[in-house]
Amino acid sequence: MRELILLAALLAAGPASAAVPSIAPDDGRQWLAGDHHVHSEWSVDWDRSTTPPTPIRGGDSSYTRSRNAMQAQAFGLRWVVHTDHGGPGHSAVTRDQAYPALLQARADVPGLIQFNGMEFDVPAGEHASLIIAPGPDERDQLVTVEREFSRGEPLVDGSRDTEQDMLAALSHLGTLSPLPLMLINHPSRTATGVGQWGEVTPQELRSWHDAAPQVLVGMEGAPGHQATRDERGLYRNGAAPTFGGFDQMTATVGGVWDQMLAEGRRFWVTASSDSHVNQRDGGSDFDPGEYSKTYVWARPVADDVLDGLRGGRTFAVTGDLIDALDLQVQADDGSGPVGRMGDTLPMKRGARMRVQLRVHQPTVANAVGQRPALQHLQLIVGSPGDGGPQMLTRRFTAADWQRDGQWYSVTWTLPVPANGGFVRARGSNTAEPTPLADLKGEDPWQDLWFYANPVFIDTVPR
Repeated sequence: MRELILLAALLAAGPASAAVPSIAPDDGRQWLAGDHHVHSEWSVDWDRSTTPPTPIRGGDSSYTRSRNAMQAQAFGLRWVVHTDHGGPGHSAVTRDQAYPALLQARADVPGLIQFNGMEFDVPAGEHASLIIAPGPDERDQLVTVEREFSRGEPLVDGSRDTEQDMLAALSHLGTLSPLPLMLINHPSRTATGVGQWGEVTPQELRSWHDAAPQVLVGMEGAPGHQATRDERGLYRNGAAPTFGGFDQMTATVGGVWDQMLAEGRRFWVTASSDSHVNQRDGGSDFDPGEYSKTYVWARPVADDVLDGLRGGRTFAVTGDLIDALDLQVQADDGSGPVGRMGDTLPMKRGARMRVQLRVHQPTVANAVGQRPALQHLQLIVGSPGDGGPQMLTRRFTAADWQRDGQWYSVTWTLPVPANGGFVRARGSNTAEPTPLADLKGEDPWQDLWFYANPVFIDTVPR
């Protein structure tokens, strides 16, 4: 059972690992921290005085893929996706330079699971992390997708920028074996206000998810570029900022993410660094794993990491606020199965359910030498309703939770949603019941949150 395995295998050794009793896991899964959005020197700039434009190595980042892998491992990550962005003819760079650099990084840092990927230029959208499953076809699969479907690849700007182009890309991705993954990056970065969308709209998210629900499986809940204190996440419009470092689509209870979950969509949220240039080198970014982590409940092999990402066995966290989590839903009388993140749990209509959240705080300091203290935990229940999801939230503080060492546990018993629904969780080192808009000058290390992906409830007759 997963709650027993958690006691045995929270994390591999690293800056945020937890000392726990040794209990043999039944399937080898453990919490593996990772990052799906990392740039290197192959995020090139372009000399547009030539035809076609000539790539300029290191234009957007000077870091090698091996350097990024070393930093990721140093900050406790077990997996990472190399996601350099495209441009006119960039598929040749992917084939001839970036892929050999990936092979070199794998040789240099063999203990880190490293995926081939790119920051896909979404037609009729903005950007997404595309993750290719490792294997003999991983280079050619990525090169073909970039060459044939990326918005940035054609020499004529704007010639591949329609909804149909994106649907064609998703259709192609759905034919690949093993299946790749796609996560929408910084979805509200171009929004003009709260609830006023830019290049990524809720309607587009639904359309893309409908087209390939096993490929396009979620979005960045916490975008990268968190090191800049002037424009956290590089969300430059003050009318549409991040909230506690998380995108408004995720941070708003009853907002876009909850609306999609209430529709029954298996659509997950993550956190990433979007690392280009570290703040130590004059940039606006943290290194992979330095501040943001996406934890996946998986065996330490690439295919199970992808399975965990695809199946929602994940949580997103900033600042090493927590390093393990167990969200359980079960009938109040203890009968029947237990549902956890990504699961769909059948429950009898009219019965009561017990929701339990357990989180573990690291036993060592984070990257800036701090050990942030939890101030509150939240359990959030949503269900479909007329005009939008019906939401219930319960907040817990130190007066409410039970503590066992570095484990914190809270329980909530309530009626099973009559029409089904979902249960998710979040928590913070702040006292804010709802994350506030991020302001210029704010210290990101003092405003930390985690978000857990949901357990779905499927009601059945009594």
